[in-house]
Amino acid sequence: MKLTHRRSVVESYTRAGVPEDKLNALAVLLLVGATGLVAGIFVRPIGLAAGVGVVVYFLAAIIAHVRARDTRRLASPLALEVLPIAALVLRAMTLETPRDNQQPSMKSPTRMCFE
Repeated sequence: MKLTHRRSVVESYTRAGVPEDKLNALAVLLLVGATGLVAGIFVRPIGLAAGVGVVVYFLAAIIAHVRARDTRRLASPLALEVLPIAALVLRAMTLETPRDNQQPSMKSPTRMCFE
């Protein structure tokens, strides 16, 4: 929607204090974040970085709406903030952590069973 520069979109962003000439940059940031979230399914660090970036993006949107006293349109960024937070939490929960700083064993699985 930002890339279309439709009048209603431009007016909404203007009310939040965002000039029209920044809409393309914001759209690119959001597209990069979304792409990173999808890529993060396969490459965890990319997903985490993208999740943090998208959370920051929508947090900035919420702050912009509050500062501009445009609370009537606050529901959209608040609702959209929940999705990247959920994605970030789920990705963080699936990270593997080393157990007691142990190095992986080079023993074969059959030898480990009989020790």
